[in-house]
Amino acid sequence: MSEAATISAPAPRLWGYTLFGALLAMAGLPIYIHAPFFYVETYGVSLAALGTLLFVLRGLDFVQDPALGWVSARLVNHRGLAVAGVTALMAGAMVMLFAIPPLFAPLAWFAVALTLLFSCYSFLTISFYATGVARGDALGQGGHVRLAGWRETGALLGVCLAAAAPVALEAIMPAPFMGFALGFALIALVAVVAMRREWPAFRAGAETQDLSMRAIFADPTARRLLIIALVNATPVAITSTLFLFYAEAVLQTGGLEGVFLILLFLSAAVSAPLWARLARRMGAKTALLGGMALAALSFAFVITLGPGDLAIFALICVISGAGIGADLTLLPAIFSRRMAELSPEAAQGFGLWAFVTKATLALAALMVFPALEIAGFEAGTENSPAALQTLILLYAALPSALKAIAIALLALTPLKEN
Repeated sequence: MSEAATISAPAPRLWGYTLFGALLAMAGLPIYIHAPFFYVETYGVSLAALGTLLFVLRGLDFVQDPALGWVSARLVNHRGLAVAGVTALMAGAMVMLFAIPPLFAPLAWFAVALTLLFSCYSFLTISFYATGVARGDALGQGGHVRLAGWRETGALLGVCLAAAAPVALEAIMPAPFMGFALGFALIALVAVVAMRREWPAFRAGAETQDLSMRAIFADPTARRLLIIALVNATPVAITSTLFLFYAEAVLQTGGLEGVFLILLFLSAAVSAPLWARLARRMGAKTALLGGMALAALSFAFVITLGPGDLAIFALICVISGAGIGADLTLLPAIFSRRMAELSPEAAQGFGLWAFVTKATLALAALMVFPALEIAGFEAGTENSPAALQTLILLYAALPSALKAIAIALLALTPLKEN
């Protein structure tokens, strides 16, 4: 355990990590679930234009996220104040995206709001996970996995809340996405208060130098983990991006889309602490491989489904969601542990991690939206068998193939199990 990690170690306040993890999750993956669908349905923006824009915007992250890692490391002694200000800005961007009708071209409005939202999201994610490196070290052996259990359970519950909120709010208000955005702002306030003691208590000392990008890429384990994260997260990004389109057009769920989405991520949330406990017993890598295989095998059956196969799809959501729980809990914990072994202050490392996370979502949009448009797929209308088959292959077959590659990469990567 590093000396920097043990500077002023108050009693654990891990529930704060749960709340803040939920906030960040609400600003991350659900945006790619709701925002494209919302802008296509409400403002008539084309799928191809959205996919191209999302990919182009991620080019900014290639420069921005590592730079934000550097900024976070420089602000380590004022991290609490910086986090509070950026969180307020992120809440404003969410309101702009969903609650304010575009004041100019919808595609341009979408671009401005999303750029602001994800810039804030990147800085907060980097600061949050970098602080978690020191906190995990202070918890002793198995501390990174234990912290990940609290943090990622919160993240998965945040995804569930974000998925359910628009559906639930639709029954009680005419503008459910506006309600979602305003609710997000309220949760942001609560999460900042919950984490206020962690930022000053768990930081590297002022004399500690942050890891450089060169040092991170020079480390074979860190480099391989970033590649695995990219390949492994892309399937989740693809299925999340296409979920509403698939449920409406192929399964014909008749308004039950939100129920299945909640079922998927709630299963992941329930399984997260179980995966953390299993990892402490048998090793994080072994447990993670088991979870990845479970998700890949169960989701492969989606290819065989058609209209009305709702019970089978619900079962697949439960099983594959449990596998996703392992992904989202254990892989960040493994990376965090490696960062702690290299340096007490790892903001730059999580700058790269944030870039990889968002790159998967951008790659998903670039791969699937233009392909759907070429196949002639149109949301909310009757589609040809060829268009539907393209949607099925993109939603189920492509993620399964990528998952198999990620499993092979992890199996070939030497990692400490304890």
